[in-house]
Amino acid sequence: MHANRPPAPAAPRFDVPEADAFTRPYWEAAGRGLLLVRRCRAAGCGQAHHYPREFCPRCWSEDVVWEAASGRAVLYTWSVVHVNDLPPFGGRLPYTAAVVDLAEGPRMMTEIVGCEEGGLRIGMPLIVTFRKLEGALPAGRPPLSVPVFTPAPAPAQGQSSSVVQPLSADGLRR
Repeated sequence: MHANRPPAPAAPRFDVPEADAFTRPYWEAAGRGLLLVRRCRAAGCGQAHHYPREFCPRCWSEDVVWEAASGRAVLYTWSVVHVNDLPPFGGRLPYTAAVVDLAEGPRMMTEIVGCEEGGLRIGMPLIVTFRKLEGALPAGRPPLSVPVFTPAPAPAQGQSSSVVQPLSADGLRR
């Protein structure tokens, strides 16, 4: 590199969400290994929704709050992506784009990790984990984490399948 030339700009990334003042609690919670949804508090509604919005998409009330989700979901549908030339997705090929039904009710677009395509089944139980987007933000800022899902472990003998796996030391559900 020539001493008088500035460093080349980093290649654009297409996997970095736009975090703003409204969604900051969502992204900060994700960084701690916690999935949030929004819940309406209007009388007669009470619906949870995802993606985060400042109003309820069912009744249009602005009386909505952040709520910790259980992290449990079931697979609604999926598609295995074999071609994507946008950075950094090309390095992850193939990957499984999916829609899941969260235990709290809303549907969520996500990615399935830790499961081959042949192991996927509609209705299979899933649990949230988080992908850290290393290098997505300027140096000195903590990396963003995005929720992805993996097959839920089978319940142990006599254990209810509704038990949520605790966070591990690295902040990921196992």
